[in-house]
Order: sequence, then C-alpha cells, then structure tokens
Amino acid sequence: MHIHILGICGTFMGGLAVLAKEAGHRVTGCDANVYPPMSTQLQAQGIELIQGFGPEQVELNPDLYVIGNVVSRGNPLIEEIMNRNLPMISGPQWIGEHILKDRWVLSVAGTHGKTTTSAMVAWILEHAGYAPGFLIGGIPQNFGISARLSGPGADSAFFVIEADEYDTAFFDKRSKFVHYRSKTAILNNLEYDHADIFPDIGAIETQFHHLVRTVPGIGRVIANADEASLQRVLKRGCWSEQETFGSADGADWAMIEHADGSFDVVFQGATAARVNWQLSGKHNRANALAAIAAARHVGVPIAAAAEALANFQSVKRRMEVRGTVNGVTVYDDFAHHPTAIDTTVGGLRQKIGNTGRILAVLEPRSNTMKLGTMKDALPGSLKQADLVFGFGSEKSLGWNLGEALSPMGAIAAAYDDLDAMVNAVVAAARSGDHILVMSNGGFGGVHQKLLEALQS
Repeated sequence: MHIHILGICGTFMGGLAVLAKEAGHRVTGCDANVYPPMSTQLQAQGIELIQGFGPEQVELNPDLYVIGNVVSRGNPLIEEIMNRNLPMISGPQWIGEHILKDRWVLSVAGTHGKTTTSAMVAWILEHAGYAPGFLIGGIPQNFGISARLSGPGADSAFFVIEADEYDTAFFDKRSKFVHYRSKTAILNNLEYDHADIFPDIGAIETQFHHLVRTVPGIGRVIANADEASLQRVLKRGCWSEQETFGSADGADWAMIEHADGSFDVVFQGATAARVNWQLSGKHNRANALAAIAAARHVGVPIAAAAEALANFQSVKRRMEVRGTVNGVTVYDDFAHHPTAIDTTVGGLRQKIGNTGRILAVLEPRSNTMKLGTMKDALPGSLKQADLVFGFGSEKSLGWNLGEALSPMGAIAAAYDDLDAMVNAVVAAARSGDHILVMSNGGFGGVHQKLLEALQS
C-alpha cells in the first residue's frame, strides 16, 4: 500500500511513517516545515518528503491519505482530497488498525511524564527479552530511535505507546488514545492543559474516561493514587483490573526513598526490590513505579524490572546535559507546563543540593502558554531557581512575559532578543552554575549558543 502522510514532520506522524515503512508500505509525506532533524531521519528511511500542502500532490495517487492533527479545513491539499472523495484516515486510527491490532498494547497517558515513562516500560520489556515495538514522543537513549515495530529479528506481541490526550484530527475530536485499544493503561497524572482545545479539566477527565472505557476486562488500569482528578475519572466506571501507585494510603505500589536517589519498590506492603539508578526527582521515581507495575502485568518480575532501570538512560531533552564549559553545565529539558517546570527545577535542585546555582532559561511557547492561561503560575514554578531568564515578545505571546515574572523581583528578567538573552546569561554565569534551558521547541539553538559564548 502507498500511503501519503499530511503533517509528516511532527513527532507522532514521523514515528508513524517509520512504522509504516518498516511494515512494508510505500510512504511519502508532506509538511509546512520540512527541515532537519526530522526530515533527514525520514529521508534516511527512504521516505520522500514534499514541502507544503499543494493540491497537485493528489497526482501521487496514493492508496490512502493519513492526516495529522496539525492539518485543518482550508488546507489546499485537504480540500482537494475531500472534493475528490479520496480515502483518508487519521494517524491514530491508522496506527490502531494497522500496527496495534492483535498486539498487547501498553499505553502511557497523563499530562506529564508520558515520554519518560513510555521509554522506561519499553526498556524494561527489552531488558527482559520481550523485544517490544514502540512509538514514543521523544528519543529514548537506550534505543536511539523513537519508533520501531519490534526488536531486531523479532516479531513481538507487545507494543508500548505514548498515549496523548490531544485531539485526533480535524474530523475526529476524540483524544488520540481512544484508538489504541490498550490492554495495560498507565494513568500517570491529570492536570488542566491544552487550553486551545479543552475548556476545563472536566473536559479532559471525560476524554480520560473514554480511554478507561476502551480497556478490556482482562486488561489493567494502573493509576496514580495521589491524583484526585484520576480518582474522579475512575469513579465514573472502570471494567478492568485496577492497581494504584503513589503515597496515598492503600496504594498498591509505593516507594521508600534513600538519600542517594535510589529507592525500594514496595508492592502491597512488602519490599520487593531496590532501584539503583542515575535519575533524580520524585517524579521520575513515580514514573518508575508505574513502569514496573505495567511490566509486571505482562509477566516481568519486579526484581528484573528494577535491574533494567539501573541501566535506563532517560530520553533526549529530559534533563539532557548538552555540555559543560568552564565549570558551567548546560541542560536541555522539554518542560513547558508550570507543573513540569516546577518539577524539573526541583529535580535539579535535589540533584545538586545547595552547591551550585540554577540559572533557569525559559521559552513559554506551547499553545496553552501562548493563551496566557497559566502565566500567573510561572513565578511559583520557578521558585527554586537562583536566576530566571525568560524569552518571548508580547507580539509572539499575546501577553507580557516581564510582567508575569515581575513577582520574582530582580532575579528574573524577560528578553525578546535571543542574542541579548544569551549574553545576559553568560555574563551572570560562574563556575559551578547549572544553566537549565526549558522549552518544547528548538529555542533558536540557544543551547549551542550558550556553550559557544561560555567558551569564548
């Protein structure tokens, strides 16, 4: 089958393209912005890319058009496809019908931690010999790729997928994850996000309950017991096995934390294993509990899962060290929601203690942040940073970043010129400092700019 993918350079659709090619399909695609690194990754797979959405692309005569959720009505190619009544399908539905069908699907849903937890589950299964397929919204460093059908030479029955609550396509406003038919579903957490499509948290809870409704009776829902929002979701009805994790009384999975960052895994009141690893932060330990619980559902012993996590290398852009120059370390992190920012800064503070300063460099560029819905939460989320450098103009954001950061006083400043901000950060930095860059975009290559400026 020849499929043509609209919006192919997005993380999800790019992963779909790799899976489709691996499954033996001919794959072409288009996007508004065809540029590295996604373009080079796809072209290396033999996938032909076209810049833009010109209606003449129908002359490719594919068997099926797979539509990404970045594409909307009015798009010239979509209008041509619809006028000719050509076959089209959303990306999540195609994945569900062509890749996930007849597999044991382990999905990870939640406002935060989906990528890291999915990577943990995939690595635990890999370490245990299950050779899973996966589709993850980042690049797990243990694998070096974001998607694959199965391990090399294997035909695995297991597939790990990051289950996004964002809507499916312009013609399907359900969350992507309803198409995956999960047998093991992790519900990591649930906060208000995606203000561009959800009016309130109740609307997101409804979508999460749609996910719960798709899990079979022999399946298992693994939910964070500390999240009131998830408890409300489950009270609407759950027809599957349930396990909980967290610090709440009665949680099936809990932890005993140690000063060196290791922790004991406690299952139903009994200590079952210890995880000795390199990651920091309570959020990562909670992610690990959920991943261990999910792996146990498919048959991986708790001790084996803990052993796998000792070699877990996390995901690119999750507290990834980009370099150290003259005693100053530069990190890259994907955090863009206030809760994620708070967790990331707090995790770094826990890791370094009070021996160094944290210089937080933030670009609020997500759709939710651009709408200004959460701007008032920014100062609180950055409270553990020593200095804060925000980037964004009132024209690009629609609100004044400097005003939003003003409660922090002299330790925070906003910039609308990237080079000026880099110069300010470097002027403030001293040996022993930690520069934490947070954005869900490329941020103008600021990481490399900082490292080069520190060098000079």
